[in-house]
Amino acid sequence: MIEDRLDKRIRFSNEILLKIAEIDELKGLWSGSLTLNPRILGQLKRSVIITSAGSSTRIEGSKMTDSEVDRFLRGLNQKTPKGRDEEEVAGYADVLGRIFDHHGTLKLTEGGILHLHDLMLKFSTKDRLHRGRYKIKDNTVAIVENEKIKKILFSPTPPWLVKKEMDDVLFWTNESLRNKRVHPLVVIANFIFEFLAIHPFEDGNGRLSRALTNLMLLQQGYGFVPYVSLEEIIENHQSEYYISLRQTQKNHKTDNEDIEPWLLFLLDCVLEQTKKALELIRGNNPEKLLSEIQKQIYDQFVSSDELSVLGILNKTNISLGTIKQALSRLVEHRLIERLGQGRSTRYKKVL
Repeated sequence: MIEDRLDKRIRFSNEILLKIAEIDELKGLWSGSLTLNPRILGQLKRSVIITSAGSSTRIEGSKMTDSEVDRFLRGLNQKTPKGRDEEEVAGYADVLGRIFDHHGTLKLTEGGILHLHDLMLKFSTKDRLHRGRYKIKDNTVAIVENEKIKKILFSPTPPWLVKKEMDDVLFWTNESLRNKRVHPLVVIANFIFEFLAIHPFEDGNGRLSRALTNLMLLQQGYGFVPYVSLEEIIENHQSEYYISLRQTQKNHKTDNEDIEPWLLFLLDCVLEQTKKALELIRGNNPEKLLSEIQKQIYDQFVSSDELSVLGILNKTNISLGTIKQALSRLVEHRLIERLGQGRSTRYKKVL
């Protein structure tokens, strides 16, 4: 039975227990000392939707930077998305906004998941025939180069078994959350891993898994979720994301199943998210909200009055797209200011 299999693969090492305890301690501090006014919280939520839509779609291959996502979403009411990147960003931003605003009424059921999938792909012309429906053909997870499969990484559940396996894991998840026999963070990690292993949709599984993670965390009282982007944290640790998935997948449905690699990865991400949320409350040092790459780029301004994107590229080993995203975040935190436009754009540290 799936209940026995999902329960058996959970092993509580000291490392896991300590991470859970730290997250819940910090969660309590957030709930007990939240002093940000509603206007600031609203601004943070809008910023996180932009950042998360960019990060979640870039993990799947999109090329839009955060600044491009911001400009696009601001004008979305006046134009229709063009191209796959814009379609996926628009859909993810819409779903995430709904989750942030209505998580209390959304249900973790088959109907609820199909509805979110339908909304997430509503702008996508290539997905119109299968959105909101379980897959009807195999969707092998593979490394693809020049539109040819180079290496098969994982073979998900075949279409004819998807509904049964989704029904089973949804039953286990909702029962476990209801009777509180397993810590909710462990339940969430178990569900999201199994969701990705089943890969129930023809497309959009990765994006929807991240949206569902946000939903489940909010429903379990992790109220800081809309104010710090979990997707951005995952994107910044993308190699660890895939490594933890592959390590857990290699023993999937065997007698040696162990969810620890994936669970530790997700706990690390939520722990980082929680710490950043507390820095928002303290609010006196925006530098602490930066990722390691963002800090590295910010440090370049110590010895330079003004820098261009090309100047930073020449001084670091960071990719052009990552530099642009980091500069947008530094401007957002008012740590640097943008000077000029177009090719002549330069940046200066705010004193």
